[in-house]
Amino acid sequence: MKLYVFKCGTLKSQKQFFTAGIDIGKAFEVPVPFFLITHPKGYVLFDTGNALEVAKDKIKHWGEKVVSIYDPIMSEEEYVVNQLAKLNIKAEEIKHVIFSHLHLDHAGACGAFPNATYYVQKEELKHAYVHDFYQKGAYIRADFDKPDLKWYLLDGYEEDPFDLFGDGKIKIIFTPGHTPGHQCLMVDLEHSGKVFLTADSVYTEEILEKDLLPGLVYSPADTVKSIKKVKNLKNQGVKIFTGHDPDAKIKYAPEYYD
Repeated sequence: MKLYVFKCGTLKSQKQFFTAGIDIGKAFEVPVPFFLITHPKGYVLFDTGNALEVAKDKIKHWGEKVVSIYDPIMSEEEYVVNQLAKLNIKAEEIKHVIFSHLHLDHAGACGAFPNATYYVQKEELKHAYVHDFYQKGAYIRADFDKPDLKWYLLDGYEEDPFDLFGDGKIKIIFTPGHTPGHQCLMVDLEHSGKVFLTADSVYTEEILEKDLLPGLVYSPADTVKSIKKVKNLKNQGVKIFTGHDPDAKIKYAPEYYD
């Protein structure tokens, strides 16, 4: 198995939107990651980054208000399908796409992989269609509301953890808080050991080191529980890849972890 980390452009924003109440007004540009795992049973994507439309006309696709807060800087080359092509991987070869959640910078390429099963929490898909007003701009219906998608809906703590292939190598971990159906991924590699992909349950290392909330949360109480879960894993020696940390020391594709 190999784990590749990609960057689908960046978001030009302000610090308080990632660490609530901290450094208000401070410019903060963060990466938009997605991940590829090569497993003997097939290619697996964890998140897909921004939609291709963002590179073409971000205001039309995301709306002026969202762009004014989280300005996406992205080229067409950084779109997930185009980056995979550089590794000689075709969209048709991707069989499993796991979404941490369905926010606009994580599920932008939903539907781009015609032979894939798309794994998401049942509560997340429901919330994406019928969300609270304060998360309205974070979900772009055009990204995920597409015909003929093969969804695999997970049922929260009832299926936590969910072992994707039954071999303990890739496990989906339920981590609600940022959204009601947020989930993370544990990848067990031969040489690098266990790597935990937090997505937006933990934006930055600073959140793990201090008692901070991310700047956008659905449930503060659930968010704190999920952050504690990640802290416990870190204390056990698990490698933690946080969701949007500009200071993270991480290898990007074509380099990989194995």
